[in-house]
Amino acid sequence: MHRRELFSFLTSSLKGEEKKVKEQILRPPYYNDINAFDTECQNCDGKCATLCQEQIIIIGKDKTPRLDFSKSGCTYCDDCAIACEFGVLEIKDKKMIDAIISINQSTCLSWNAVMCFSCKDPCLEDAIEFKAMFMPTIDESKCTACGFCISRCPTSAIDIKMI
Repeated sequence: MHRRELFSFLTSSLKGEEKKVKEQILRPPYYNDINAFDTECQNCDGKCATLCQEQIIIIGKDKTPRLDFSKSGCTYCDDCAIACEFGVLEIKDKKMIDAIISINQSTCLSWNAVMCFSCKDPCLEDAIEFKAMFMPTIDESKCTACGFCISRCPTSAIDIKMI
């Protein structure tokens, strides 16, 4: 950080200016047009959330569906797309969830010499690999960003970032 940037940051903080952080909204993996959530979901009663077997789809205040991996992950079962009456979610548009999953080495138990396989066990694609008995890494070519590993981590060391 350059001196000018530092002073600019400090003065904006003193003036009460805050940068707004854009909220990450993970969407179900069956959409073609991201803008359709804002236009079409307003007319819906949230059947996609009701029929989600894993109960990871929640309807936000803006009446749009979003994924919450705090309790489970996505099985890509198609039920949310089948339930969508307004064409926002369609099976023909099925794709991987637009996110990258990563392991925070500083908070991961295994990276800190404690034997833990909590993230590996629920991984349906066997995308989490361990070097020796420690140091888990995610093979991005196998990872579907389903989110099952996130809720299982006892230290919340698994991060998800939208693409």
